[in-house]
Amino acid sequence: MNIQRKKMGIIGAGHVGSHVGLVLSLQGVCDEIVMVDIDKEKAFSQALDCMDAAPFCPNRVTITSGEMEDLKDADMVVISVGSIIAGDRLAERDISVGLVKQVIPDLMKTGFNGFILVITNPCDIITYAVWKLSGLPSHKVIGTGTGLDSSRLRRILSKHSGVDPHSIDAYMIGEHGDSQFAALSCATFGGKKMTELMEEKPEVFGKLDFDAISHEAAQAGWEVFKGKKSTEFGIACTLARLANAIYRNEKKIFPVSALFNGEYGYSGVYAGVPAVVGKDGVEYLIELPLSEDEKKKLDFTMTTIKKHVDSTGL
Repeated sequence: MNIQRKKMGIIGAGHVGSHVGLVLSLQGVCDEIVMVDIDKEKAFSQALDCMDAAPFCPNRVTITSGEMEDLKDADMVVISVGSIIAGDRLAERDISVGLVKQVIPDLMKTGFNGFILVITNPCDIITYAVWKLSGLPSHKVIGTGTGLDSSRLRRILSKHSGVDPHSIDAYMIGEHGDSQFAALSCATFGGKKMTELMEEKPEVFGKLDFDAISHEAAQAGWEVFKGKKSTEFGIACTLARLANAIYRNEKKIFPVSALFNGEYGYSGVYAGVPAVVGKDGVEYLIELPLSEDEKKKLDFTMTTIKKHVDSTGL
């Protein structure tokens, strides 16, 4: 009998990294988690704190702190290094690029050949950097991208319409940052286009303001940050859901930061878009039938991402 343990590594054991470890444990996503951080005492304490929750988890899980070498046989490694600069994810670019230039070569020297899941902001630029630095195929280097932003969009649409968010399909597209936009022309409620429901049921949907909703979703993260100076719960759940889709070969359509290879007319850029995710990571991107206005917004966000990628010199 060949029983394989599901092992994940987390590089960066701060607010986000530690909550990723906790959520992975609470949801029973994997069997073993190793936390690595330049602050070894913090990594040890975060792992021990998560391990104290292990008796309450659905499956047996082991959470430890360790060194980069301990990640060589991990199925997936989460990159959650860096810090938050209030109000502008793009302002974190140079610090974050510098950090991944340190950790990714060290990770790859161990012989690691699994998936790399990127949380570090600015997510799309850093995911591109990790792809370049790792030498891994693009389908194995995935950013959380607009996964959390799309969840926030569904929450906001639910708030305005009263419909349960589980019944809503809607996506934020592009940069995990200020230039992202809501592809509301493609949003559906129980399979019915929202634009059609706005005409059929104006008393419920007629007052929905596309621009206001898109802006609210794009700024939702800063609303969280304003009160607690961090965001951690939503992104940890986003990461766990992505990891589960890979482990279980779900073929789930999930908004992630993935490399464009001609989709929507763009190539060589990582950006947030719905993609089919399974055991091979990103299998292919889903091209939504965007409106003309949304196509212009896509061009703007892709140009924004590319400009910042080019400035890294990678």
